[in-house]
Amino acid sequence: MEKETTANSTIPPYEEPIIDHRIKSASLLPHPDSRLDTQIMKFHPISDATIEFRDETSAETKRESIRQLIKKLDVTNSLRYERTVEDTYCNVYSYDFCYFSKVYLPTVWWTAEALERVLNGEEVVPVMNETVEPIYSSAIHDWLLKWGASFGWKRMSNLDEIQEKVNNEGGIGMICAKRKIRGLSGHIVPVVPETKKKKAYRVDGVVVYPLQSQAGKLNYTYFAKARKDWWNHERYSSYVFYYHD
Repeated sequence: MEKETTANSTIPPYEEPIIDHRIKSASLLPHPDSRLDTQIMKFHPISDATIEFRDETSAETKRESIRQLIKKLDVTNSLRYERTVEDTYCNVYSYDFCYFSKVYLPTVWWTAEALERVLNGEEVVPVMNETVEPIYSSAIHDWLLKWGASFGWKRMSNLDEIQEKVNNEGGIGMICAKRKIRGLSGHIVPVVPETKKKKAYRVDGVVVYPLQSQAGKLNYTYFAKARKDWWNHERYSSYVFYYHD
């Protein structure tokens, strides 16, 4: 973690999965008790009319609305993302970030039985702990590989390219790592547009640590070098990079 290197800032080529048009998102409805100032109802979208969705008018409006979203979610101060003795909430923050960016990333996903029904063409209503259940970062890693392309996520192999696309296009970047030990937390973190003051960390002009925003054991509104190449830590068995327009 301490050595600054670009050795693992890229990953080998891969084959894109086939888009499956049968799959449907599993989304709970916004709940009035799902707010930034409480820890309850985390798996429902936030019910707060003052949080604006990403403005997709242009690349500039996308970038600016992402900056405003990060400011509004206020990850370092909002009770919703505060770690507890039992857990941290990188998945909840990443979900909220994507939800208000008009990009689908699950915070709950279909149970095995419900998924089979969905793929068979049935209309299935998302009901917590009946047809859907929480999905955490290690499982989101696998979800991105299996279902990401069906929801517009594109797997990437280079952090410099992701940062450039996020900066220039106002899209959504994501790094997700899977824990080696089953049942322990992985990690998922958005890659965000650079600002005048907040920058990715580069070596010889190439991004080594992109600009990120996270909830976790420590919450950061913005960071790059502070956690170095965290996805390469020995606690993780695998990691993936993704981008969504």
